[in-house]
Amino acid sequence: MRIFHRARHRPSATWRQTTDRAFTLIGDGRFEDAGALLVMAADLEPWLSDSWFNLALLHKFRRDWEQARSAGLRAVALLDREQGAPDWWNLGITATALQDWPLARRSWQAYGLRLPGGPGVQPDGPVSLDLGTTPVRLSPEGESEVVWGRRLDPARIEVLSIPLPSSGRRWGEVVLHDGAPHGERVTDGVAYPVFDEIELWAPSPVPTYVVLLQAATAQDRDALEGLVADAGYAAEDWTSSVRLLCRACSESRMASDDGHTAHHDPHDDGDAAHPGHLSHLSQGAGGMSWLVERECGIAAPAGVVRTLLDRWVSAAPGARAYRDLEEVC
Repeated sequence: MRIFHRARHRPSATWRQTTDRAFTLIGDGRFEDAGALLVMAADLEPWLSDSWFNLALLHKFRRDWEQARSAGLRAVALLDREQGAPDWWNLGITATALQDWPLARRSWQAYGLRLPGGPGVQPDGPVSLDLGTTPVRLSPEGESEVVWGRRLDPARIEVLSIPLPSSGRRWGEVVLHDGAPHGERVTDGVAYPVFDEIELWAPSPVPTYVVLLQAATAQDRDALEGLVADAGYAAEDWTSSVRLLCRACSESRMASDDGHTAHHDPHDDGDAAHPGHLSHLSQGAGGMSWLVERECGIAAPAGVVRTLLDRWVSAAPGARAYRDLEEVC
């Protein structure tokens, strides 16, 4: 990672060596040792914005947002250019984590983003932008999972998919995410960057349930998803939507599966012969035969989920059934 790139000031060789060693320690997860070295580097070159940018990065990695804001403000005060510096983007993430909305607005604008203005915009309120949908990698340091979400601003994504319980995340939660993309997902020929979650920003009160469906056709499955969506919640057929990928594949450019193309993904580490969230089988018309038993995730309150399932079954009792309903997250 190169962090001494500005031409106006040339840091000393000692500063470079100290900083390089610090980032090696950061890569090993030794944040305390790295912090001591970066403080030493800042003492060596206190007039260099990179000294404080590096400290702000370290505090972001540690989720110490107050310290990250302090170092980030010192970094931008020493910048030798007005717009586009990563120091501002990093400070925007930090300000968003702290819900310091005036600083967040200032940071995004200083980076070069155009924010909506006018009488209806509250300068002390959250930054609100229509940035479309994008994939986000939940729990990137654990059992990571890439799901789809809606970008609320440059640093926040609302989760639209139903995450697997292993991620510890729920449908409707808002996560803070990093600015550098880490892989891509391609849908309908359009590549979307994958952003890594930093931490949970706003929890969701809606629990996640898993249920085994007996759905005679894909239309029966679609009917449940539509019924739950009409009630204001979400259902997702994990049997067709979930792929297990190695880390290298997950962090590369991957095509997203719409669940309608008949194939077994060669990059999938799951077992195509068995349904469930530990495998992935994509079935399309004219492809493999439809699997009647489907594992489905449902995001809905406890008092609603069984009512919706019973209503779904009653509409076609000969073709639909369910069992093993369980709250998992």
